[in-house]
Amino acid sequence: MAGRMVVGSAALAGLVRPASAPDPIGGQRVLPVAPELTGLLPNRGLRRGSTISVAAGQLRHSGATSLALALLAEASRAGSWCAVVGVPTLGAVAAAELGIALDRLALVPHPGPEWATVVATLIDGVDVVVAAVPATVSASVASRLAARARQRGSVLVPYGRWDGADLTLQVTRGVWQGVGVGRGRLRRREVTVAARGRGAATRPREVTIWLPGAGSTRVVPDSTGGTRAASPTGRSGAGRLRAVPPATDAPGPLTLAGSA
Repeated sequence: MAGRMVVGSAALAGLVRPASAPDPIGGQRVLPVAPELTGLLPNRGLRRGSTISVAAGQLRHSGATSLALALLAEASRAGSWCAVVGVPTLGAVAAAELGIALDRLALVPHPGPEWATVVATLIDGVDVVVAAVPATVSASVASRLAARARQRGSVLVPYGRWDGADLTLQVTRGVWQGVGVGRGRLRRREVTVAARGRGAATRPREVTIWLPGAGSTRVVPDSTGGTRAASPTGRSGAGRLRAVPPATDAPGPLTLAGSA
């Protein structure tokens, strides 16, 4: 499932510009997300031109990376091109388990010092761009990239510290299940996700869901009127993030490299 390696922002631009529809602004204004994530978003989906940041959180392996990637699944399956920048640990198997369509996914695991240029180029031609934020990104660069996303009609999903986002999602609690007394296998993770933002997203929102550790993510109302995760084996009307194995003749994710 090998992808092609492309070096340099100029070559990258030539590949991604034809990826999306010629007129994204005139197309679908809100890209779909999995049903269990709609409660976090004021438009119940990814509004084109918006910046939705995912805070990295204080705890390592908090589930924030999985949350950022889970936002891509429904949009990619519905036909949108997506890109992930600066997450070298993400491979084709992990992306498929999250429900992302591999034939519409571009990976830039190591963007190098041209991080901002790579992200800006992808915004020009890709519907949703998830980008792990380096510590060196200034507020002015962040503002320019957000403005570019608004202009191009793309959705920017920075993962890490990011000021001025339309909406910020943060995993406030995460518990793994599957390990018994001294042995077992991590199978699923229950996380609580809080959303805060501005404009239509001013009202704080919170849901508790299963992130795909065993291939599914569900959420149902609890008895207190809030939202709680349901067992992946339970029956509910909620959606499901499922593994989508690629066809044997389908290409794998396009792997791109920024300048070193």
